[in-house]
Amino acid sequence: MRVLVVEDEPRLADTVRRGLELEGLVVQLAHTGTDGLRWATEDEFDVIVLDIMLPGLSGYEVLRRLRAHDVTTPVLMLTAKDGDYEQADALDLGADDYLTKPFSFVVLIARLRALTRRRAPQRPARMTAGDLSLDPARRLVRRGDTEITLTPREFSLLEFLLRHKGTAFTKAEILRNVWDNHYDGPENVVEVYVGYLRRKIDTPFGRTSIETLRGVGYRLLDPDGELDDESGAAPR
Repeated sequence: MRVLVVEDEPRLADTVRRGLELEGLVVQLAHTGTDGLRWATEDEFDVIVLDIMLPGLSGYEVLRRLRAHDVTTPVLMLTAKDGDYEQADALDLGADDYLTKPFSFVVLIARLRALTRRRAPQRPARMTAGDLSLDPARRLVRRGDTEITLTPREFSLLEFLLRHKGTAFTKAEILRNVWDNHYDGPENVVEVYVGYLRRKIDTPFGRTSIETLRGVGYRLLDPDGELDDESGAAPR
C-alpha cells in the first residue's frame, strides 16, 4: 500500500512515516499543502493522510482541488481535538474519513486499511496466479492449501507483482512502488528480496513464478495469460 502523508509538523510526520513503514507500507511525506497537491495529482497512492492546517494551501483547499480534478484517492483528514465543524467541512468537501489529534496509531492503521478495502471494486479481494493466492485484507499468502509466512516487505513485494502479474518492472520501478521513498541504497536489494520470495513461494513447491528479464527486471508470470516470448525472458 502506498500512502501520501501531508503533515507540516516534522516530528509527527516522521513518527507516522516510521510507524507505517514498520507495517510494510510505502510512505511519501509532504510538508506543505502545495507539495501535497503536487504529489497527489502527479503520482498514484492508495490513500492520503491530510492535515487541515498546512502552509501554502490548507488541507481543505488541497482536498477541494483534488476532487475538482477527479482524483478519487481516499483521503483521511487530521483534525483538531475539538474540531466538530472541521470534521463536517472535511466530509462535505469529499474526505472519506477523519481522525482527531492526538490519535492512536493502532486506530490510524485500522482506518487506512478500512479505506483501501472500501475503495475501487475493480481490485479483487483475493489475488491469484495459478495456485498461488494472496489476500490483502487478511494478510494471508497460500500456495494451494499451504499457508506461507512472509515478512511485511516480502508481502508488499508479492502484492505489487501479483497486482500487475504479467507486467515487467525494472528494479527502480519496484523500489519506487514497494520501498520507502527515502531509500537511497543499492537497487540490488530488489534482487535479494526476489530471492527470498522465490525460496518461500516457489522452491518448496517446484514452481517458477517470478521471472527474470535480462536487462529489464522482473515479472510475475500469469499462468492464465499470454506473455511475449520476444522479451528476452530468462528464468533464474
